[in-house]
Amino acid sequence: MAVRSFGSGINMELSPRLRFKLERWKNAFRSIFSPKKESYDTSLRMCPNCRAFVERGASSCSFCGAALKSPRARSGTAPSRVLGGLLPIPSTATSAFVAANIALYAISWYLTATGPDAATASGTISGQVLVRLGAKFGPYMLAGQWWRLVTAIFLHAGLLHIGMNLWCLFDLGPEVESLFSTAKFVVLYLVTGVVGFIVSFLWSPGGLSVGASGSILGLVGILIGASFHHGQLGKAYRSQLWRWVLYIFIFGIFFSVDNAAHIGGLASGMLLGYVIPDGEPETQAGQNLWNILSVICILIIAASFAMMALQFNQTMQ
Repeated sequence: MAVRSFGSGINMELSPRLRFKLERWKNAFRSIFSPKKESYDTSLRMCPNCRAFVERGASSCSFCGAALKSPRARSGTAPSRVLGGLLPIPSTATSAFVAANIALYAISWYLTATGPDAATASGTISGQVLVRLGAKFGPYMLAGQWWRLVTAIFLHAGLLHIGMNLWCLFDLGPEVESLFSTAKFVVLYLVTGVVGFIVSFLWSPGGLSVGASGSILGLVGILIGASFHHGQLGKAYRSQLWRWVLYIFIFGIFFSVDNAAHIGGLASGMLLGYVIPDGEPETQAGQNLWNILSVICILIIAASFAMMALQFNQTMQ
């Protein structure tokens, strides 16, 4: 397939890798507008030597001749879609984060409904319940409860709040997970969310804030950062992503949202997306490193919620 290069009359033959990424990026952007969508070709995988896409079962690369190991399963490689193409079925790590968000919202709704603030017709969650479950809350964080930077990522203040965030996570999560690998995705999701709440705390030390928005903007930032490595194709995709960022911040002007967390997540995501190579690690040592980092992140999340459980009955001041 040939395309015309921008600003010249020369035809440029795309590499297999860029051709594959172009189709993926086009599908990602059009996913919410197109009722029908072809799924990605799961029969392909990336050669760790020349990074071209070859047949998944091939024993050697047809482009550079490098010997290939047996392929590892990647649940995020080709997310199928539901609701007429509107949403992708989330892949491994994305599914876990979606389930965690829903579970925490169900718990917070129940605690609100059975507490003194039982007006939950709109799904609004009591601020006291959110603080007990681990919201970012300056006074307690200054007292040493820094684990709230993690637990706050999985809490939401109402149905609209969690609905918007899960819609974005359903759409962006599989894209980033398939582009970077599941292990990298876990690390990137947690780090950008934590950085977002750190910026939020520095901006408003006494404020209360919850939500996955920092991580969501982090995913957008990661895609923006990665796009800088793909020339004109990346530039075209990046312009679409910046429009999404603009829409989100305009939305934030008219509604009570934590724009500081958004900025922190977006900025950290752009940096990480730029410096971390996309695709699976090229060496086994690299794969082991990212696996270890992802396990550490999971343990940090588990430990943070364990700390939340230990102080759950703490009296509100």
